[in-house]
Amino acid sequence: MISKEEQVRAAIAEQASEWLVTNDDGPLDARDSAALAAWLKASPVHVEEFLGVSVIARDLREVGIDPEYSLETVLARARAEDDTPVQPLWPRVVTAVRELPSRRWLTAAVTMAAVVVLSLGLFSLWNVRPIAQVSAPGGTTALHFETRHGEQLSRRLTDNSVLHLNTDSAVTVRFDKKQRLVTLTAGQADFEVAHEPERAFRVFAGSAEVVALGTKFDVRLEHDSTVVTVVEGQVAVGPSPLLKKLGTHSGQNHPPRFVQLGADQQIRVAADEWPATPAAVDAQRTTAWLHRQIVFDQEPLERVAAEFNRYAPKPIEIATPALRNLQISGVFATDDTEAFVAFLRSLKGVQVEVTTTRIRVSQDPGVAAPD
Repeated sequence: MISKEEQVRAAIAEQASEWLVTNDDGPLDARDSAALAAWLKASPVHVEEFLGVSVIARDLREVGIDPEYSLETVLARARAEDDTPVQPLWPRVVTAVRELPSRRWLTAAVTMAAVVVLSLGLFSLWNVRPIAQVSAPGGTTALHFETRHGEQLSRRLTDNSVLHLNTDSAVTVRFDKKQRLVTLTAGQADFEVAHEPERAFRVFAGSAEVVALGTKFDVRLEHDSTVVTVVEGQVAVGPSPLLKKLGTHSGQNHPPRFVQLGADQQIRVAADEWPATPAAVDAQRTTAWLHRQIVFDQEPLERVAAEFNRYAPKPIEIATPALRNLQISGVFATDDTEAFVAFLRSLKGVQVEVTTTRIRVSQDPGVAAPD
């Protein structure tokens, strides 16, 4: 089983490789350069993995110019050393950086990383992909991104589309010359799709398939359905063809049709419940999570608590059934549970008990519950 530390390392290495790929697509502009510098300064581990991926790219270059590092030789050596524990390729680089005085290590590391980036101009994208990337059927290459509980993630993809992942989410991205495929297997994702008429951008999420060209939309997997919300542009939404393969739509004699959605429209797709009708929504409110916010307007406390539980380190438990339908309005920060607890305590008739494992909401026995 992969340890938590190894998972974190793999995720950081994936981020480092994305920066290398972004630079390979063209020189970084001022905004991206500042973002890269901020990312490197955030942790020594970021610099370590960035240098590591860079060294891997450098070593791969040897494949084509030195017989000792030919593909056949490397594969033969790998088979011969099959039982040898895997060792990173870059400990000598990291060691050299760490031996510098503490005030100089970051500057030196960033400088070294910048030199490596500038040297990658002649490499292909394949050469700078991370180990976390895997081959997919049909010769495509897959990238996997995921977030843990309470974590969010944003990534610029190789086509310049932007992917945002919400808490407890996972996606796999597969791009080739003909199409762009994304599979959302858990949680919620927001997509800002770069316009490429010759390559459709398709998202498979639970029971739904979404096709978009040059648009921004949100996809959320719920217990028994998939919710698609359009922020800008238009998308076509239909039942996933995977359902047909599993026999879910075996009784239908006609192919499933797509429904067109525009900005501020939302549709819910569930198995055996198609076609569905779009509904008008406030898309900015639906995607408030991008700003680490939850927005409610006269929503039952039960639903508000469920949303908070997607992010909070301690679950909120409503102990008194009568409080579950208590109407709540407001804008709350997803990472500020204490402020939400203070808000609940300000409500007449509501009592909140915070323990080491949970937040228990109940009715104050001495005070009538609010309407």
